[in-house]
Amino acid sequence: MVVELGNWYVVSQCDPRVVALYRRHYSGRKVNHGAPIDYCRLGIAGPGQSLVMLTADARAVFGWVKNIRDDGQAGVNCFVFRNEGDTLSSSLIIEADTFALNTWPDERRHFTFVDPVKTARCRSNYSEPGECFIQAGWRRCGETLKGLVILEKQI
Repeated sequence: MVVELGNWYVVSQCDPRVVALYRRHYSGRKVNHGAPIDYCRLGIAGPGQSLVMLTADARAVFGWVKNIRDDGQAGVNCFVFRNEGDTLSSSLIIEADTFALNTWPDERRHFTFVDPVKTARCRSNYSEPGECFIQAGWRRCGETLKGLVILEKQI
């Protein structure tokens, strides 16, 4: 059974198309102690309940994970979003929010971390880190000790 919503389809976190997009994302780990990471075996999401989605053209990936965190952040975490397609990123994020809400109806906070340094070349001089999330109704709510911008959306 294929689960879809708008542009998104639920796929395995080990799907080779997902892994390829994840490897091109700035946060995607490439190696583990010098050896390539076997995402086909491990998946990309890490521990917790995950939801990984891909667009029909396989040009965008979105990943959610719900787990217990030790950094005080609570809710459902967008751990990856990469859009190499023509669909407006903010539209994809809005659809992904709906998908996560349908999956975890009791989790009313969505959050993500954006590295302002690693995303600088993708933005214009006038946009903020995570601008596509902000256009989708998210807001800046803080910063980590390592300088990552924390964005959230209360659903």
